[in-house]
Amino acid sequence: MVKTRAEPLKIKVVVGDPNLIDWSDSSLCGILVQTPDAMWMLHDFTTLFEKAKQHGVVSCCGTDLMASVLLKPPGEMGADVVLGSAQRFGAPLGFGGPHAAFFAVSEEFKRLIPGRVIGIKVKTRRAVWPYAWRFRRGSNVLRGNAPHPIFVLHKRS
Repeated sequence: MVKTRAEPLKIKVVVGDPNLIDWSDSSLCGILVQTPDAMWMLHDFTTLFEKAKQHGVVSCCGTDLMASVLLKPPGEMGADVVLGSAQRFGAPLGFGGPHAAFFAVSEEFKRLIPGRVIGIKVKTRRAVWPYAWRFRRGSNVLRGNAPHPIFVLHKRS
């Protein structure tokens, strides 16, 4: 799927062992790794993410949300972007979508998240908000210049 999305943008995707990355390659702009991987093997990418930072390369990690709760999460390893599915927590499939997911960035990238991300300021840590977030596309899709997805606030009934 990554290759399919990157091809129209003329982004070259190289699949391989992250330990064999050629850091001297000036065209290297980002890395995407996953832990646990497809074989449910766990990886500590701390040194890989440190090298990426040293070379100005954005590091992205796909992860399982439950694994991040129980083990060292990618954000603590130094990943710039962390994403994944929350489907395993019982969200119904809904005829192909939308599906529950998460997306987080480091402080350095928080201002680069697509334009209209809405947030709630919580005054106390004990407050429980009856709200949920939903991912959707903006109205510019109809005009042909589709923006990045945005979050929309929905109140639980």
